[in-house]
Amino acid sequence: MVSIIREPKVYLVGRQLTDESALDAFLDEHGMAWESTTEVGAELLAEAAGRLCYLSFGKGRKDNREYLANIIESKHGSVLEHAVWNFIIAGVSRSFTHELVRHRAGFGYSQLSQRYVDESMANFVEPDVIAEDEGLHALWLRAVEASHRTYVELVEGLTEKYKDLPDRTQRRKLARQAARSVLPNATETMIFVTANGRALRHFIELRASEWADVEIRKVALKLLEIMQREAPSMFGDYDVVTLPDGTQVVRTEHEKV
Repeated sequence: MVSIIREPKVYLVGRQLTDESALDAFLDEHGMAWESTTEVGAELLAEAAGRLCYLSFGKGRKDNREYLANIIESKHGSVLEHAVWNFIIAGVSRSFTHELVRHRAGFGYSQLSQRYVDESMANFVEPDVIAEDEGLHALWLRAVEASHRTYVELVEGLTEKYKDLPDRTQRRKLARQAARSVLPNATETMIFVTANGRALRHFIELRASEWADVEIRKVALKLLEIMQREAPSMFGDYDVVTLPDGTQVVRTEHEKV
C-alpha cells in the first residue's frame, strides 16, 4: 500500500538579519545618516543597496515600501538580489524538481538523495486531473504500486548481490542507486531551496501562470503567499486571479524586474 500526496508544502526556514551597527558605522564614516522604515532585514538591505548606488541615504523617498516600489517600477532588479530567503519544499514529485532546478540564477538547491535514502516507504504525488477520475486514478495507482514493489525487490536482490562488500553504507548505496531506476517521476522528494528576491519574482511570474505545470504552479502560489507576508514591499504588486476553471494564476504590471 503506497501513500498518496496531492498538495505540496513550503516551509520558510531562513531569513536575513542585518548588522545595523556596521551599517551605522559606514554611514557615520561617510558623513551620512539614514534610518529605514522597515524591520524586514531583506527589505532593509535591498533599500540600502539601492541607496548606495546614488548615495541617497537620507534623501528622496523616506518610506521603504515607496522606495522599493520605485525600484520595481524602474526595473532596477539587481537591488533585489541582495535579499535572500531559505525554504524547504516537501510533498512534491521528482517531476517538479526536474523543472525547479532549471532555475539556476539566484537559486541554490540541496535535494533528498535516492542513493542514500531508502525509498521502500516512499510517498507518491498524484496529479489532480488523474485523482478526480476514478478510472484514471486506479490505472495510475496500479502503475505506481507495481514500480514500488519492483524497487523493493530489486533492493533486496542487489543487497544480496553486494553482500561481500565490507562497507555496509556502500552496499546500501549501490543497491539503492540501481533500484531507483524503476521509480516513477511521481515519487515524492524534498528539496532545500535558497533564493534571492529577484530570482523569486522571476520564478513566480513564470511558474504561477496558466501556461505552467499544475504542480509547480501550486508551489509558486504558495511561495507568493509566504513572500507577500514576509516582504510586502517587494512582492505586494502581485495579484492572484482565479481562472474560469477554478485554478489561480498571478498577475503584475511589473514583469521581468
